[in-house]
Amino acid sequence: MVCGGFTCSKNALCSLNVVYMLVGLLLIGVAAWGKGYGLVSSIHIIGGVIAVGVFLLLIAVVGLIGAMHHHQVMLFFYMVILFIVFLFQFGISCSCLAMNRGQQETLLNSAWGIMENKTKEDLETQLNCCGLFNTTVKLQQFNQDLGSCRAPCTTEGRCVPCGTKMLDHATEALKILGGVGLFFSFTEILGVWLAVRYRNQKDPRANPSAFL
Repeated sequence: MVCGGFTCSKNALCSLNVVYMLVGLLLIGVAAWGKGYGLVSSIHIIGGVIAVGVFLLLIAVVGLIGAMHHHQVMLFFYMVILFIVFLFQFGISCSCLAMNRGQQETLLNSAWGIMENKTKEDLETQLNCCGLFNTTVKLQQFNQDLGSCRAPCTTEGRCVPCGTKMLDHATEALKILGGVGLFFSFTEILGVWLAVRYRNQKDPRANPSAFL
């Protein structure tokens, strides 16, 4: 059977969904490992990562079952949901690659404002810094964070703001994040294309007079 045939499309779609299942399980495992070892204490971060992993796992299971049984309805919902995920992921990835330093600072300020105190303390301890930005606008918040900071640098009396440290690596991190996101977004559009093509192919083992 040539690669453009029914069997090849089925195997390619199954293989792609197996990869998605492994990625979903990996996300769930990493989140549980991080919580178990106390690397991340925020239940919102853990819950978010696990939710993404479970969602990806469910989508992969739907696609895998649909591919194995050539199920028209499951394949239809699979390709629609995967296309919506592609649109969101592609947009977010492009935003990450196009974000400048001023936008990164605004994003950090917004994220810091909604963080739990425990999450802030964990971040300060891991990065060995205190507060976010020591600016006039955020001076009150910075002094409040400095008072509750338990980072090792407090014993030396010379703590660098966490925002400065994060911005030093933010550009590189956003490029990596955007690049990985773009890569996976193109695998998603590949999955949509395979699903559309596979749905419209006739199973050679089926009744020739049956509908697609």
